[in-house]
Amino acid sequence: MQNTTSGPALIAVAVVGLVVRQQLRTRPVRRTGSLIAPVVLGVLGVAGLAFGIASVDEHHPLTVPAVVLLVASLAVAASFGAARARTVQIWRGSGSEVLRKGTAATTGLWIASAATHIGLALWTDRAAGAGLLGAASLYAYLAIGLGTQNLLVRRRAAAL
Repeated sequence: MQNTTSGPALIAVAVVGLVVRQQLRTRPVRRTGSLIAPVVLGVLGVAGLAFGIASVDEHHPLTVPAVVLLVASLAVAASFGAARARTVQIWRGSGSEVLRKGTAATTGLWIASAATHIGLALWTDRAAGAGLLGAASLYAYLAIGLGTQNLLVRRRAAAL
C-alpha cells in the first residue's frame, strides 16, 4: 500500500523551507514584491480550505469547535507574523533603497510558528472528527502569517 500523505507533506516542508530561506537573505523592501508570495499562498490556502471542508463534510457536518480552532489558528498565524516583523533588520543601503534581512530570532519564530500550526492542525482535525481540515489549512496559515509580516516590515521600512 502506498503512503498518500508523504507527497503533500514533503511539498509543505519544501514550501516552508523556501519561505524561511528567503527570509534570511538580504533583499530590498519593494512596494509590491513582498506581497506576491502571500497572494500565491492565499490562493493555495483557499483551495486547501475548500478541500479540508469537503473532506470533513464527506463524513458529517463541520462542527463549531473545528471552525473555532481553525479561526484561532489563522489568528495565531497573524500574531506570529507580527512578532517576526519586529525581528527583521531594516536599514537604508548605500543608495536610496531600503534593505531587509531576517535574523536568528526570525528563524526561531518560524520554527515555533510551524510547530504551533502542527499542534493546532491536529487539534482541529480531532475536533472535526474526520477529514483533513487542520492539515489542509497550512497554506492559508502561511499566507496570513507571511502577509502580516511583510505588511508590517513594509510599514517599518516606509518610516525610514
